[in-house]
Amino acid sequence: MALSRDAGAFTHPGADRGGPVDLAAARRILVVRPDNVGDVVLLTPALRALRAAAPQARLELIASPAGAAVAAMVPELDGVLVASPSWQQLTASPDPGAEAAGERELLDRIAAGRYDVMLVFTSFSQSPWPAAHLGLLAGVGTRVVHSREFAGAVATHWVTPPPDTTHHVDRSLHLLAAIGVPDRGRSPALQVPDAAHAEAAALAPDPRFALLVPGASCPSRRYPADRFGTAAAMVADAGLPVLVAGTAAEAGLVDDVVRAAGSPGVRALPAAGLPVFTALVARAAVALTNNSGGLHLADAVGTPVVVTYAGTERLGDVAPRSVPSVLLQVPVPCSPCRQLTCPFHLECLDVAPVRLARAALRLAAPDPTANPAPLAPAPDVPASDPDPSQEDRWPHAPAHRIA
Repeated sequence: MALSRDAGAFTHPGADRGGPVDLAAARRILVVRPDNVGDVVLLTPALRALRAAAPQARLELIASPAGAAVAAMVPELDGVLVASPSWQQLTASPDPGAEAAGERELLDRIAAGRYDVMLVFTSFSQSPWPAAHLGLLAGVGTRVVHSREFAGAVATHWVTPPPDTTHHVDRSLHLLAAIGVPDRGRSPALQVPDAAHAEAAALAPDPRFALLVPGASCPSRRYPADRFGTAAAMVADAGLPVLVAGTAAEAGLVDDVVRAAGSPGVRALPAAGLPVFTALVARAAVALTNNSGGLHLADAVGTPVVVTYAGTERLGDVAPRSVPSVLLQVPVPCSPCRQLTCPFHLECLDVAPVRLARAALRLAAPDPTANPAPLAPAPDVPASDPDPSQEDRWPHAPAHRIA
């Protein structure tokens, strides 16, 4: 079998099979992205482009239980199929029979939908073939994927993906461009319901505050709670109250941050549903987050964001696209590791709390270009912590800084 080299990787000569798809003629379109909240938020530019290309079609999304919560804020979507498919699980089920039954149920649901088109969106390390094969078995006539792997006729449109370093938003739009769908902007966007805004205003009536989101989808992305608390106290002591928020499962983590802060200007918020949480992000003068869902929500609702950005991913993989932002990390040779738990000592997040506080106050200031009032450095500033004045501009995001 002959192989050809593309973008540094071998691809089968059948890659890039297919051509433009007449989405305007499609009645029902199924989008596949059963990942976390942030992955669905980053898909919104692609959903916007799809809606413009197929204004009359019913557009539905296969999403994980967490990702499905985003759907209420995506006006382009007409429905969601909530699923936890086997190809997205980290470990095998102790009950293979139940797992197989779940897959058959998902197949039945796809078949019942009578979809004309399936679009399988993936990160660079994910395979589209399990989802595309379900589409084939369910009778979906057009199945579009990114892949460098050979899988015969499982997909009708097989597109060689862009380089692995491509931002997740651009990767999704690359797949659409290959079937003739132009982009309609490259910034994530969400539409928060009015009722969620009203509930958020009742929870956080302060006219100006910083919102600190200490949670993340895995331990390797979590900046230590005690350091988040130190940074929160610095911000509050400088005159900007800090509200700390998370999911119900993160209540203990939220309490740890507030306890570490030990400041009357730092308080916990009760857990809320994702639309209300997103409305809280939108109300904040600045958000402080890990490189997880909070980062993408802030980007989608226009809130400046300071990110403790773990070395699990490259800085450019999921960086903010449209808001003033500062990404803080310590360069380490093991990045990007893609690990759920750091096997070392989380050296990539060995960032001094004073840097978070300084960045947050600068972004929250009426004039973000002005220098904030000096802050006393925390006693735990590591000698190896880079000089926070050394900042570079990131291409494709003029308001974005790496510190």
